[in-house]
Amino acid sequence: MMNSANEWQTALLAFLSEAQLLLGKSEECLSHLHLIRNDSDAIDCMKASLAKLAEKADGLALQAISEFSGHLQNLIANAQSPLQLHDEALDALHDCLTLLAWQLELIDTRTGELSLDESEQTSLIATVALQIPQKDLSHKPPHVHHRS
Repeated sequence: MMNSANEWQTALLAFLSEAQLLLGKSEECLSHLHLIRNDSDAIDCMKASLAKLAEKADGLALQAISEFSGHLQNLIANAQSPLQLHDEALDALHDCLTLLAWQLELIDTRTGELSLDESEQTSLIATVALQIPQKDLSHKPPHVHHRS
């Protein structure tokens, strides 16, 4: 728990600096995947960077950043074929990373507030989910035979 506004502000500034590095690392991994699709190290690095960004944002109660980063990480982690991401999937992920970078720039460094309309996040997550088929994590219902 932070004891003063100064400690919190210092923690926020440190987070923003680290967040920029984590986003930069994710963007490098994404660029690498455009060149070499089946690079599991690049995918693992991007998942780890997004997970760490979500964790760090959560620690400062930056919910919008935490949830968006975490959701992206989960979509990549639960991909049916993470080593076969096509251009549209990579482009959708790039759009998400661009939005995250923009949102980090908009965080008020005095209050930590981020005023935003979450519709763009929601729309981008939906696009990524469409472009990256997910593993079926639910149990399929048993097949029901219909009598005629």
